[in-house]
Amino acid sequence: MNKKKDEEQFEIKIVVDDAVAQGIYVNFLSVLHNKAEFVMDFGRLVPGRQDVKIQARLISNPIAFKQIVKTLNENLERYEAHFGVIAADMPPPKGIVQ
Repeated sequence: MNKKKDEEQFEIKIVVDDAVAQGIYVNFLSVLHNKAEFVMDFGRLVPGRQDVKIQARLISNPIAFKQIVKTLNENLERYEAHFGVIAADMPPPKGIVQ
């Protein structure tokens, strides 16, 4: 069989359990990296507080991280094409100590 044809027909079934399907609200992201991995800390920054509660930490390899960034960019472009450009003129918070 043709290997390329087999790869094109490959489908991934996505399964989300009930607890994960509820989702977690985040409005903060910190990214750390070394040669082998990217560490993404997703958190919630609450107005009037100096701390950020990290809600989830995702760790990925560089290839998957680049694919994630590409997918996020593509979806942001689709969103803005449909709903309009997001005004993101507010700078990220400064002075956060990890």
